[in-house]
Amino acid sequence: MSDTVKLSTAEPRSVGDGFVHSRAFEWLSRGGFVARGFVYAIIGVLALRFAIGDGGKLVNQQGAFHAVARQPLGPLLLGLLAVGLGAYALWRLVRAVIGHGPEGADRAADRVTALASGLVYAGLCFVAVRVLVGIGETTSPDRATGGILGWPAGPWIVGGVGLVFLAVALYQGYRGLTKNFLEDAKTEHMGPRTRAWIGWIGLVGYLARMVVFGLVGLFLIRAAVGFDPNEAVGLDGALAKLAQQSYGPVLLGVVAAGLIAFAVYSWSDARYRRI
Repeated sequence: MSDTVKLSTAEPRSVGDGFVHSRAFEWLSRGGFVARGFVYAIIGVLALRFAIGDGGKLVNQQGAFHAVARQPLGPLLLGLLAVGLGAYALWRLVRAVIGHGPEGADRAADRVTALASGLVYAGLCFVAVRVLVGIGETTSPDRATGGILGWPAGPWIVGGVGLVFLAVALYQGYRGLTKNFLEDAKTEHMGPRTRAWIGWIGLVGYLARMVVFGLVGLFLIRAAVGFDPNEAVGLDGALAKLAQQSYGPVLLGVVAAGLIAFAVYSWSDARYRRI
């Protein structure tokens, strides 16, 4: 009887492991890195054009999806982008459940990070599908924050989310400055120049994400402390805050270039990341 139970529970796991180690899962995952890169590239290019006065604008991920939808073959491109983001979310969620390596020997923090990332990109996939089928605008950060502030303990919730964004920002900075993201890559397949190049674009890209996530977190905390939902900003709002500072166009241009660098790094991940 016990042997039968063991066989019945082991069989689904072996099927799951077979899928995770299949070529189909690998290609889906690598396609997800390509999609992630395109999202950051669109946001970064539009922000850079805005910084130099070339007609760009500041957008968040949803704005990037709308920009894609307006292009020739836009619905097709947006559909591929949604599939890619969904694939990336699936890869991260699977890694959160089973870990990485032959025995899934990831640290608990790695699994929590993978879970959070998977949920975020699943949400982005959902937003991309909404734009594709023509459903109306999603709730803006200030409106969402305003609703939460009205809840019991609402300011604490908003402030807690802000602290999470700050923690994510610090982690992005750590990843960039230590270049430990290279530990996730097949560096043995890289030449010295390729390794150095990917190290630099990853450094710049992670630091740019640190700035953006840090600003989002700071303004969420300000919204919670001041009980003012108008203080809450998303990615586009964080870029706008940079543009309003002294030497704003320069600061915005640097961060925009960093987001483009992160897009290029994502595309290198599509080639070299250990899946």
